[in-house]
Amino acid sequence: MAGESTFDVVSKVDKQEVANALNQAQKELTQRYDFKGVGAEVDFSGEKILMKANSEERVLAVLDVLQSKLIRRGISLKSLDTGEPYASGKEFRLEASIKEGIAQDLAKKINKLIRDEAPKSVKSQIQGDELRVSSKSRDDLQATMALLKDFEEADLQFVNFRS
Repeated sequence: MAGESTFDVVSKVDKQEVANALNQAQKELTQRYDFKGVGAEVDFSGEKILMKANSEERVLAVLDVLQSKLIRRGISLKSLDTGEPYASGKEFRLEASIKEGIAQDLAKKINKLIRDEAPKSVKSQIQGDELRVSSKSRDDLQATMALLKDFEEADLQFVNFRS
């Protein structure tokens, strides 16, 4: 084989699918009997998702509805960064956000994992919010992909596979 093969490791979420899941969750909250009269709602403003209800248990139930809609739409829950419920006046609120891109500290962890566990011919470098992985052997790259598929802390995708 003449040159190096490469692929990029990214963490991206389809914004349209997130919007669809949020709309479905809001619709279900208005229709379900157990959410009548508890002030349950889901609001989305750009990056933040705000869930509201009149008790901590209800706001966690709203989160459960949202999570089920995200899963049904093919969005990994690793991409959902959820805070803790907190009281705000007479209602409880829960904030969440959708994680996009690979944060610097996470990229360093992935880099170290590749250095320690992947075949020795594999090299990786951080490029902004993604990682470029390269090797002369395509088999080694595929072994690295298999290793990264089990990574727990983020939803990773592999793009731009070139040889």
